[in-house]
Amino acid sequence: MIRVTVWNEFFHEKTEPAAREVYPNGIHACIKEFLSVEEDITVRTATQDEEECGLTREVLDNTDVLIWWGHVKQYDLPLEIAERVKQAVLAGMGIIFLHSSHLSRPFCMLMGTACNLKWREDGDKERLWIVDPSHPIVQGVGDYVLIPNEETYCEPFGIPEPDKLIMIGAYEGGEVFRSGCCWRRGYGKVFYFQPGHETYPVYRIPEIQTIIKNAVRWCEPTVRANIDVFSSPNIKKLTD
Repeated sequence: MIRVTVWNEFFHEKTEPAAREVYPNGIHACIKEFLSVEEDITVRTATQDEEECGLTREVLDNTDVLIWWGHVKQYDLPLEIAERVKQAVLAGMGIIFLHSSHLSRPFCMLMGTACNLKWREDGDKERLWIVDPSHPIVQGVGDYVLIPNEETYCEPFGIPEPDKLIMIGAYEGGEVFRSGCCWRRGYGKVFYFQPGHETYPVYRIPEIQTIIKNAVRWCEPTVRANIDVFSSPNIKKLTD
């Protein structure tokens, strides 16, 4: 079984009627619901208002893939917790960052860049074009995914060059965005997935659910171990 923790700052759904109408129990609950039907995945949730933001060492030690949704509370996350998440990824835990989580502390730490982008919120239609149809994350998806309404994200996107770019979003206003990006960090895998504004039911679109399910399986750890730093042996002695 792949052990998934869906983490959500869980702020908009409690304070904004438009977000609460779309996700009455929170974005994390919606994602848990469609992941829970998979026979090879077990799911728990965590939110920022829990003790240690729901991300204790025990939780992370028992999480194979962490799914992250954050927005306006990004900098309320203690640096100690963000560092704990980063170290878990370096040690092999997979992580999926959704939508506005591009400015979350763990994502910025793992990328080592500002991770800024251009944006506007007009509810434009988005076509999410698949540019690498051979990648495991987009199996079972057609040439593109049509999202009826979405917040527009636009290049330039201040991230390091992805190890693999698998999706590009194109919007009614003409903007384009690198919407599906993969990296390896230490022993862990990182996937950034752009769709998912809190006031649009993007996570109820079947193709979006398929992509997230596939991403969980792609991010599943192959190794789970700390990267140790130690003294190098004396090569001359070994070859004498």
